[in-house]
Amino acid sequence: MTTQPIIFDTDPGVDDAQAIALIMADPDIEVVGMTTTFGNVRVATATHNALLLAELGGQPQIPVAQGADYPLSKTPYPVPTFIHGDDGLGNQPLPTPSGQPDARNAAQFLIDKTLERPGEISLVAVGPLGNLAMALALDPDIVNRVKQVIIMGGSAGRGGNVTPVAEANIFNDPHAARKVLTAGWPLTMVGLDVTLETVITPERMARIAAAQNEDLGRVLSKSYDFYADFYRNNVGLDGCCPHDSCAVAFLKHPELFTTVEGHLDVITEGIGEGQTIFAPAGQPYVSDRWSQNPLVKVCMGVDGNAVVDWIEQTLAG
Repeated sequence: MTTQPIIFDTDPGVDDAQAIALIMADPDIEVVGMTTTFGNVRVATATHNALLLAELGGQPQIPVAQGADYPLSKTPYPVPTFIHGDDGLGNQPLPTPSGQPDARNAAQFLIDKTLERPGEISLVAVGPLGNLAMALALDPDIVNRVKQVIIMGGSAGRGGNVTPVAEANIFNDPHAARKVLTAGWPLTMVGLDVTLETVITPERMARIAAAQNEDLGRVLSKSYDFYADFYRNNVGLDGCCPHDSCAVAFLKHPELFTTVEGHLDVITEGIGEGQTIFAPAGQPYVSDRWSQNPLVKVCMGVDGNAVVDWIEQTLAG
């Protein structure tokens, strides 16, 4: 299989950490770089964690460019320390990475890399979308240079996980999300409609952690335990949903997902703030106002067991 170059836009975060380990472990994925954003943590912590995970994974050469620390327009809510911990990785002792972030901000990094390799790079974004929105503002032609954009976020039919209607990444920066989801580039949304159908059980995580080097395995295991406690106490689930790894799974194995083509929009204000609105292509409504934005793909079905099997096989061999 031809190597797939990606830039991973991330806010690590426990499930981000799992996904970062995944993209480093897959020999068919070339990690051109990581860009960081606020979301699960503030951006400085996200950058620290991305640098550390690359180092622990034996790939310290992966560039990490720091990006957005605030939403485009709204006042940010506090970061969810009760889900990911104060450090984003489950409140555990963490070493200081030896590497430093790239001198460029995240948006410029995205622009520069897609100029260097037009038509080659997939953007896999698993946090709030401010970095992609800023890159669009600085260089609108980036929409013609990316191979594809895969977004972990949103919900077409499953409701929300931070409000009754909004998924966390979209809610954290709805104005940025609206710009990104309607920009006209080749985009697929991998949202709660499918990520909630995947579960990493404690037994799977034990096998995954044991297959890593000691330091990375410990970070993944301890952060998982913290995250799984949240799921157990608040959702009644024995395990956790590997939301961000599902976007990587779609990159590698789109055949495991069912997609529907249509039009997306985002509510940016009021009680519905952060809600993604999806109008399937060709669906008749009372007017065409819901079908004005460019066509995208939305994941509406998934073979959840096959996705988690692939995650485990990639990380544990």
